[in-house]
Amino acid sequence: MNLNCVFAQSNLKNKLPLSEILTQLQLRFSVNFTYLDQTIEDKSALQPDENLTLEESLEFLKSETNLDFILLTNNSVVISKRSNPFSNFITQKLEEVVITNFLTKGISKKSDGKINIKTEDFGILPGLLEPDVLQSIQALPGVMSVDELVSNINVRGGTHDQNLILWDGIKMYQSGHFFGLVSAFNPYLTKEVNVSKNGTSVKFGDGVSSVIDMQLSNSLDQDFKAGIGFDLIHTDGFAKVPLDDKAEIQISARRSVSDLIFTPTYDQYLQRVFQDSDFSNVQEENSEVISNNERFYFYDIATKFLYDITDQDQFRFNFLTINNRLTYDQRANDDIETPLQNELEQNNFATGFEYLKYWNSKLTTTAQFYYTSYDLQATNYNIANDQRIDQDNQVNDLGIKINATNHIDNNLKIHGGYQFSEVIISNAESTDNPNTEQFIKEVVRTHSIYGEAEFTSANKNTYARIGLRTNFIEKFSEFFTEPRLSLSHKLDNDFRLEFLAELKSQTTSQIIDLQNDFLGIEKRRWILSNNDNIPIIKSVQAAAGIHYNKNKLLISIEAFIKDVEGITSQSQGFQNQYQFVEAIGKFQVKGIDFLINKQFSDFSTWVSYSFSKNDYVFDDFNDGNPFPNNIDVTHAVTFAGTYDVDNLNLALGFNWHSGKPQTIPLEIQDLTNTQIEYGSPNQNSLSDYFRTDLSATYKLKFSNKINASIGASIWNLLDKKNIINTYYIQNNEGEIVTVNNFALGITPNVSFRLQF
Repeated sequence: MNLNCVFAQSNLKNKLPLSEILTQLQLRFSVNFTYLDQTIEDKSALQPDENLTLEESLEFLKSETNLDFILLTNNSVVISKRSNPFSNFITQKLEEVVITNFLTKGISKKSDGKINIKTEDFGILPGLLEPDVLQSIQALPGVMSVDELVSNINVRGGTHDQNLILWDGIKMYQSGHFFGLVSAFNPYLTKEVNVSKNGTSVKFGDGVSSVIDMQLSNSLDQDFKAGIGFDLIHTDGFAKVPLDDKAEIQISARRSVSDLIFTPTYDQYLQRVFQDSDFSNVQEENSEVISNNERFYFYDIATKFLYDITDQDQFRFNFLTINNRLTYDQRANDDIETPLQNELEQNNFATGFEYLKYWNSKLTTTAQFYYTSYDLQATNYNIANDQRIDQDNQVNDLGIKINATNHIDNNLKIHGGYQFSEVIISNAESTDNPNTEQFIKEVVRTHSIYGEAEFTSANKNTYARIGLRTNFIEKFSEFFTEPRLSLSHKLDNDFRLEFLAELKSQTTSQIIDLQNDFLGIEKRRWILSNNDNIPIIKSVQAAAGIHYNKNKLLISIEAFIKDVEGITSQSQGFQNQYQFVEAIGKFQVKGIDFLINKQFSDFSTWVSYSFSKNDYVFDDFNDGNPFPNNIDVTHAVTFAGTYDVDNLNLALGFNWHSGKPQTIPLEIQDLTNTQIEYGSPNQNSLSDYFRTDLSATYKLKFSNKINASIGASIWNLLDKKNIINTYYIQNNEGEIVTVNNFALGITPNVSFRLQF
C-alpha cells in the first residue's frame, strides 16, 4: 500500500488525542500498549487510515508524534519518548549487541566490531575503584600501555597519538591527569564509551590505530541525580539538574587533593612521575642546587546543557576544561635571596554546540560546531648556567560536522556527511643566556565528505557496513580516499565470523624527547604534517576473527595486520644512536588476540593472550633492514576474575608481558668519540613485566534516594620492581651510566561515594 497516499488522505481529518487513537487500535488489533502517562499527555495525531496494518499504523504514528512505538510481540507495543535520534529503536536493531558482559558487567561487543562500555552499568576490574575510561579499556585484548600511562595507550602496536580520542564528538589533545597516571575524563557524566580497533565508521577521521569515542548522556532524565566521592588522589562531584520538562543541565567537577593532604597513593605517583625529571635529577647531579616547595594539583570541569526545542528539534551545548599545574622552587645552596620558581602547566579546553533535527521516522540530521585547544607551557631555571628556558606547545582545532542518516527500512540505513577542520599548532622555545628564540607554526585545513551503508539481514545473522571517506587537504592540494569495511556473520547459534578493514590518514602527531622536554616530566609535544620532513601518516589494516559464545562461555580469536607509513623518528622516542637523527619510516605489526571468558551466576573469569611482531623500516637506519619497534611487546597475558555476591564486588588480576626492546652500548667504546657507541638497534629486551592487582567495593543503601559505596584497591600487590625503560648516559668522567625507569610500586587506594 502507498503510505504517502494514505497519509495525504489522513491529513484531511482532524487530529485526535493520542489516547483515543490508542484505544481504537487496541480494539482493532487486540494489542496492548505500555507507556508512561506523561509520555502521551498533550499528544495528538491524525487518525491512521482503517486500511493500514498494525505495523503501518505504528509507523504513521511515529511520524505524527515523534514517539517510538516498539512492537515487541504480536500483541505488545511499548511507547517511549525519542530522546535522541541516534538511539531510537531502528538504530539499535542495526547495531546489535552480539556479546554481553564482555569480561565484566557493562562491557559488550557490537555487531560492527566495536566494544561498548556503559559506565552506569560497569562492574569492577582489578586495581580500579571507578570506571576510569582510559584505564578500563586496557583490559581489552590488544590494548595496553607499555609504561602504565593513560597518556601512552598502545592499540595493536600503535603510538598514543595514533588514537582518536573524542569527548562528545570533540577531539581531545590531552588524555591524562598527573602527567598520565589518571584519566582526564570524569566517568560519572560519561554515559558510554565505544572503542574501535579496526573497521571504524567513515564518520571518523584521524586515529590510524583506534577510535575512543566517549559520549555524555544526550537525553533528558527528568529526575535530579547527583553524586560526590573521593579517593586518595582526588575528590569529585556531579549533578544532572532538570530545569523544566524541556531543558536540563549536567555538570561534573574533580580536583586533586595532593596539594592539601599527603597520601601513600600520591607518594607512589610522585615517585613514578618525577623519577627521571629535572626536579629529581638536579638534586642528584648538583648538590649545590636545592629544589623544594613542590606544589602540584589538577582539576577538570565539564558541563552540558540540553534543550529540546520541540519534539523534532534538539539543541546541545557543552564545554570541558582540563588543567595540570606543577611548580617548585630552586636556589643555590648559598643563596639567601628569593628562590626561582620552575613551572609546568597543561590545559585542554573544549566547547561545542549541536543541533539535531528529526524530520520524520526515517530521516535525521545533525550539525555540530566545536572548538578545542591545548596549551603546554614550562619555565625552567638552570641555576648552574644562569639560564632560563621557556617552552610552549599550542594546539587550536576548530571544526564543523554535518551528518544525515536515512533509515531506508528496518534492515538498511544510509549515512552521509561533510566535515571541516582547521588545526593550528605552534611550538616555541626561548632562552635568556644566550638570548635565543625558536618558533614554528603550521596550519592545516581539511575538507571531508563521506557516505556509508549499514545492513542487517532479516534473520539478524549478517551485519555489513561499508563506507567511503574522502579528505581534501587545502595546503597540499591532495585527496585521500579511505574505504572502510565491517562484516560479521553468524554461522549458527554459537559461532560468529568477523572481518574488518580500513584505510586512514592523519596530519597530527607527537614528537617525543625523553630527556629534555618540559622539565623532563611531560615528554610529548604536538606537531602538524608539512608534507616534507613531517609527512602525513597513513595506515591500512585488516583483521579476521571467529567468536564462539554459548552457555556464558566466550572463546574469541582474531588475527590482524597493520601497516603505518609516514612516521618520523622524532615521534618514536629513540634513546640510542638514532636519538637525534631525523628520518622518515614505517612499521608493520602482525599478531593474534585471543580471549577465553567464562561467566557463572556470581563469578566471571578470563584469560587473554596477545602475540604480535612489530617492526620498523627506516631507510636511513640499520641499512634499511627491519628492526623491532620501540614499543614491540611480543607476548602479553592477562588472567583475571570478578566475584559479585549481594552488595560486595571483588576483582583480582595478573598481568604479564615480555619486555620491550632496548639497544645496548658496545662493550668496547672508542675513547676519542664523545658519543656512546651502540650495537644493533633493539636487539635486546628489558626484563619481563609482571603485576598483580586487587580491588573490592561494597554498596550501601541509606534510604530510597541515597546510596553509597566504599572501596579499596591495591595496584601491584606484590610490589614487583618492573623496569619500563632503560637508557644510557655519560658522566663527567666519560663513563657510561645506566638509567632505569620503574613502574608504579605497591599503590593502595580507598574510596567513598554518595549518590542521590
